Amino acid sequence: MSKSTLLLFFPICCLLTFLPGYTVIKTNPALIRKADVIVYGGTSAAVIAAVQVQKMGKSVIVVSPDTHLGGLSSGGLGFTDTGNKEVIGGLSREFYQRLYQHYQKTDSWKWQKKEEYGNKGQGTPAIDGNSRTMWIFEPHAAEQVFEDFVKEYHIPIYRDEWLDRSKTGITKSAGVVHSFRTVKGTVYEGKMFIDATYEGDLMAAAGIKYHVGREANSVYGEKWNGVETEVFQHGHYFKANVSPYVVAGDPKSGLLPEVSPNPPGEKGDGDNKIQAYCFRMCLSNHPGNRVPFPKPAGYNPNRYELLARVFATGWRETFDKFDPIPNRKTDTNNHGPFSTDYLGKNYDYPEATYQRRKQIIKDHELYQKGLMYFLSNDPRVPDDVQAKMKQWGLAKDEFTENGNWPRQLYIREARRMLGEFVMTEEDVLAKTSVPDPIGMGSYSLDAHNAQRYVKKDGYVQNEGDIGVHPDKPYSIAYGSILPKENECKNVLVPVCVSSSHIAFGSIRMEPVFMILGQSAATAAVLAIDNKVSPQKLPYEKLQAVLLKDKQRLTL
Repeated sequence: MSKSTLLLFFPICCLLTFLPGYTVIKTNPALIRKADVIVYGGTSAAVIAAVQVQKMGKSVIVVSPDTHLGGLSSGGLGFTDTGNKEVIGGLSREFYQRLYQHYQKTDSWKWQKKEEYGNKGQGTPAIDGNSRTMWIFEPHAAEQVFEDFVKEYHIPIYRDEWLDRSKTGITKSAGVVHSFRTVKGTVYEGKMFIDATYEGDLMAAAGIKYHVGREANSVYGEKWNGVETEVFQHGHYFKANVSPYVVAGDPKSGLLPEVSPNPPGEKGDGDNKIQAYCFRMCLSNHPGNRVPFPKPAGYNPNRYELLARVFATGWRETFDKFDPIPNRKTDTNNHGPFSTDYLGKNYDYPEATYQRRKQIIKDHELYQKGLMYFLSNDPRVPDDVQAKMKQWGLAKDEFTENGNWPRQLYIREARRMLGEFVMTEEDVLAKTSVPDPIGMGSYSLDAHNAQRYVKKDGYVQNEGDIGVHPDKPYSIAYGSILPKENECKNVLVPVCVSSSHIAFGSIRMEPVFMILGQSAATAAVLAIDNKVSPQKLPYEKLQAVLLKDKQRLTL
């Protein structure tokens, strides 16, 4: 028998050491990791979901694209969007209770005394002694709480593991996902899967239908969803006439940077635009903990000319969203007509490749770093603003491995599932009774601007900023975290929930994501125990466990 004939009888993976003249051939079979529930994501919802699975006695693995856990909750958003804190229950509330315990320690107050901090929160005291919760916190403190959860509950976390989003990245048959593969080649097998990412990548790869952009108001009978020109419900608009042209008043001179050449669309119509992203910066004004704002690569001060013109109108709200968190730091958010929100530069992010997303994130970073450098150094910035700005810098003891810059871009909205139940404006304004509640929300319908355009009168304006307050807290339907059963029978989606754009503007708060993460995990475990799909799980069984675990389901 010839050597070539011999090869036909041996798998390629065999060691052909006994055949002279042949090279030893080895292949590495895919590493397979298995658990009852696989959680994809490194967000606050992902950690809380994993804790709940473990508490209910099932095995769980967290597959995290992120190295650091907690998403925005540990990524700079320390001034919590609580709404009515009384509807925040379960493990979500425990997260804030653990932060309370952290700030009871004297050594947690390094840069200021506890009594100097004050007690300002967003619609609630920062430190609530009665319920022993702390709603305002530093990024590193939040990250430590998430790491403590992981350690205490012995949760396996595989970090820097990115879903293979190719057509072969998921194994699925008869509507059931059996496994997914990561870019590194590792395969994760489970009975149930939870997509806890801000982007909804696992949901999309599993063939679950979703929407990106703003629906027309006519789709769900809403008022605040689509294009909302000339609607000003916060201070994030041009209050005085400002020219968008390079030479003020001269259209022939061309548009300034950061202004779209396209018309905004018709009021109430839908489009593919999404609300703007930004980084929630952690700043310090303590001389011993302050890093001056760096001049970013490729800095061009002219891209901030529009802000200089806003200052020239007398506008002076620069520091209105330098919200105080402990130790003389801030959670600094967007505020005003031209601020940290990078309008119109994120439309392709939800569907983009990893490489393109990385580019978008970097563009946001350079824009925002340039803005802070401009405010600190450019002669067009009024002296009073610049003098105060120079008192601030990046907090030296936060995000230390990332040049003190936040790791997580604020993905305010990306994909939104089209599931068993779609939460809409009427639901989040508490004007309906949703079926099978699994948690509650209470924050306003809060959408940031989606575009900056030129009005017919030749002046610049922003569009998309909405802030409508519900009269009372509202319940969130179980069906909003469930795909339609004919699309997928074992994936739950507690972050990119099934909702309209404007309803998501309220649901998208970090405490709510943790609430829904816990409820999704509960449903996943009960579905396994009852040998049914989550869609077929009797609600009474789910409700009983949620109430036992102190979730707040209704008023």
